[in-house]
Amino acid sequence: MAQKKRSTSGLIVLLTLAVVMCFAMATANSQESAAPAAPAQSAVSGQDSLGMARGDSMSIIKKIDDMKEHARLGWFYNVRYSGLGDFYVRGGVFMHPLLACSIIALVFIFERLFTLSRARVDVKNLMNGVSQALRAEGIDAALKVCEGTRGPIAAVIHSGLLRSAQGPEAVKEAIETAGSIETSFLERGLVVLATVSTVAPMLGFLGTVSGMMNAFAAIAAAEQVSAKIVASGIEEALITTIAGLTIAIPSSVGHAFFVSQIERFVLEMEEASANLVNELVELNKK
Repeated sequence: MAQKKRSTSGLIVLLTLAVVMCFAMATANSQESAAPAAPAQSAVSGQDSLGMARGDSMSIIKKIDDMKEHARLGWFYNVRYSGLGDFYVRGGVFMHPLLACSIIALVFIFERLFTLSRARVDVKNLMNGVSQALRAEGIDAALKVCEGTRGPIAAVIHSGLLRSAQGPEAVKEAIETAGSIETSFLERGLVVLATVSTVAPMLGFLGTVSGMMNAFAAIAAAEQVSAKIVASGIEEALITTIAGLTIAIPSSVGHAFFVSQIERFVLEMEEASANLVNELVELNKK
């Protein structure tokens, strides 16, 4: 019995020692695996801090560069970095001739609007005044009425009255000559508008081709193709197309409007000329 108790107690002691040794080994392994984690975590945090510092320094440098450029450009800085200015820059080199076309078109549109508005006159009142002056006081009074009225119609009637002493045929010839001169004056600038309405979309399409060429060149130069690589070229192509059509459409509409107004002036001149000839024929009969 004593031997059995001794052997049992020895076995218990050996099991206890084995458990203690296993626990010690597990604790040591956990400490060894946890030991490198702290340096790795500190390295990651160090990289994050370095990245934030670089970002802050880059933003400061960018602000300083913006301040220098603002001081150099002055008021043009606000135009350059406005929505329209940025749109213009992203359109590429073909935006320069498109800008010139837009300026030319605007100048001639406003000039023709001003000229045709001043040329407009009440033809009925003019002819009534000329007829009354002819019947009451003669040719000189009718000439003064024409001289006091602006516009191409009064100029045509004035030319016919100057040749009234030479007969109706001479009056018709003078009216036709003056009408051709006045019509040419009214049509001045329409060729420019027609040219702009034709050239502007062509320049836009040329910019489209240029943008697509830049996009394909970027694809060829890149090892990995992404949307960002071709975005700038496609954007340039679309911007120039939009700019060309935006210039061409108002120019074409303005050209059509001015042509209709000139045709109206021509009809009024022909009507006034016919009335003048009839009036002179009636006076000669008397």
